[in-house]
Amino acid sequence: MPKRILHGVVVSDTQSKTVVVKVERRFTHPLFKKTVRRTKNYHAHDENNVFKVGQQVAIEESRPLSKLKRWVVVEDGQVASAATADQENRRTKSPKAKPARQ
Repeated sequence: MPKRILHGVVVSDTQSKTVVVKVERRFTHPLFKKTVRRTKNYHAHDENNVFKVGQQVAIEESRPLSKLKRWVVVEDGQVASAATADQENRRTKSPKAKPARQ
C-alpha cells in the first residue's frame, strides 16, 4: 500500500527533531452542500531541524517513531506549495459562471 503524502504549514518547531504541521482538508457537507474546512495537527520528524514556523511542507506516513510521531517531513516550500496550488486550481475551476439576476 502506498504511503500517504499530506501538505501543510509548520505551526511549531520548538521540539527537538520534531515539527507540528497543520493540514487543512476541504469537503462538501452531505446535507447542506456547503464546503467545510477542517484542520488537523500532525507531529512529523525533522531530522536536522531545518523547517521553521510558517513554512509550507509535505509530510509522508512512516512507521511509529514515538508516541505521537507517525509522519516524516519529505520536502519543503517550493514543491509542496506548487502541489497545493495545483490542487486548489483544480478545485476552484467551475464549468461556467451563471449571470447574476436583476
